[in-house]
Amino acid sequence: MTGPDKDTKFPLPHYDRLCFLKNVIKNPNIIVGDYTYYDDFENVENFEKNVKYLFDFIGDQLIIGKFCMIASGVTFIMNGANHLTDSLSTYPFAIFGKGWEQAMDGKEYPKKGNITIGNDVWIGYNATIMAGVTIGDGAIIATNATVVKDVPPYSIVGGNPAKEIKKRFPEEVIAQLLELQWWDWDIEKITRNVQHLTGADLDKLVE
Repeated sequence: MTGPDKDTKFPLPHYDRLCFLKNVIKNPNIIVGDYTYYDDFENVENFEKNVKYLFDFIGDQLIIGKFCMIASGVTFIMNGANHLTDSLSTYPFAIFGKGWEQAMDGKEYPKKGNITIGNDVWIGYNATIMAGVTIGDGAIIATNATVVKDVPPYSIVGGNPAKEIKKRFPEEVIAQLLELQWWDWDIEKITRNVQHLTGADLDKLVE
């Protein structure tokens, strides 16, 4: 036995509200790693509906690593939501035309880059992740958090705007975990170590 099939849509028998996300996504600008799951109270198709303002002509991406856990209601706000902020008005005149077409000549709306989620990241119910944010491996995003800046690996953040609550482990342990990158092991090795991965003794994991 080597765990569930990473290419199955619904890994839990007779339960269609938890999916392996990469097998549900249709938008090529959403990239998801193996075994990352999404759990929705209603329908897993809601995930893409919650990736807001992801427009092809902008070219940004939502990139999510392996073994992540994403709860219902998590929302990603992409760069298409951005307006000018250093101009006299933030109003998007140009999109309406009718004589306003030239409003953005020589100007560009702000772009903050991709949203990048690391591996083994847990994102709690109803959290919001803003454009340009990178969330490090092993991080935990609390329920209802609004993440507006990068989250270091193995940090727990919460609130609006989200702030660090604590580190999950001492810095030396975090460094070891980041070096191990267990999520990139072959699935046979991961399967042999699942009891250690759900424990707290790093020495057993590195043996």
